[in-house]
Amino acid sequence: MGYACPVCEDPQADAEHLANHLAFTALLGDDDHEAWLDEHAPDWDQVDADALAATVTELAEETDYPQVFEDTVDDHDHDHERSGALFDDKARAIERGRERARDLSDLDTADESVLEEAREMTRQMRGRDSADAEAEDPADSETE
Repeated sequence: MGYACPVCEDPQADAEHLANHLAFTALLGDDDHEAWLDEHAPDWDQVDADALAATVTELAEETDYPQVFEDTVDDHDHDHERSGALFDDKARAIERGRERARDLSDLDTADESVLEEAREMTRQMRGRDSADAEAEDPADSETE
């Protein structure tokens, strides 16, 4: 038994999945999910998944949640070739979330360029650190 999302009716496996679905969908820019949470769980962005789950399950309809595993069915009709497209969909959703976070952060272009420069420096430092760690003798890194 699971829960139907009160906004889009997507079935969720349990209370925690429902809470995460609502919050992540809202954070990724879905105005309907965000508006529902603002109305029914105003502190949704400040509580943990368990607390949000307790609130939203009181308002969600219980529904059957079919769990089918590939090893339990002989023939299934979904397309394994599409799995790459699912990752593309997630990447687009993540980018929309980042764009929304930038919009809400009140950062200007100069701030964004500073952050991007810091990200690039971090990437370079991580690359150099991993190369340095391989070449470095552990005895040389001890300090007194």
